[in-house]
Amino acid sequence: MHIEAAAFVAITAGRLGPFDSVLELGGRNVNGSVRPYFAGARYTSVDICPGPDVDIVADATTYRPEERFGAVVCCEVFEHAEEPDGFVATAWRSLRPGGVLILTAACPPRPAHSAIDGGPLRAGEFYRNVAPDMMARWLVGWKDTEIETHDDRGDIYATARKPD
Repeated sequence: MHIEAAAFVAITAGRLGPFDSVLELGGRNVNGSVRPYFAGARYTSVDICPGPDVDIVADATTYRPEERFGAVVCCEVFEHAEEPDGFVATAWRSLRPGGVLILTAACPPRPAHSAIDGGPLRAGEFYRNVAPDMMARWLVGWKDTEIETHDDRGDIYATARKPD
């Protein structure tokens, strides 16, 4: 997690929180975690691979938690997922009405990088930067949707609320 994306999550958590419970999709700590920005919340992190800060090893695109959360966070994952809409569907299922979705991802012109360690892509690894129109399509049906891009560093951030 680079510093600007982490700062966006910290500011957003403060602005839209506090949250009593948070589900992080794709939460393996590769180079930083957003978990500290949700102090006091019951925090659950799901990732397809075991590793630092992972509470549940599962495919986040098909994960079905038994409880509903106040916030879902998905940071720096969409560019590595062939079907990011699965993450959005899981977020929708996992949030209580009025719950908040917080997203960060890479957009053009950020260079391709590995989901394993942030280094060069490995053979067979998927990567695609997220364009603003793609993000907007995934968030159709949500309310209070905000999308911002930072083309100078290749960042796209979004927040949305599940309707009541």
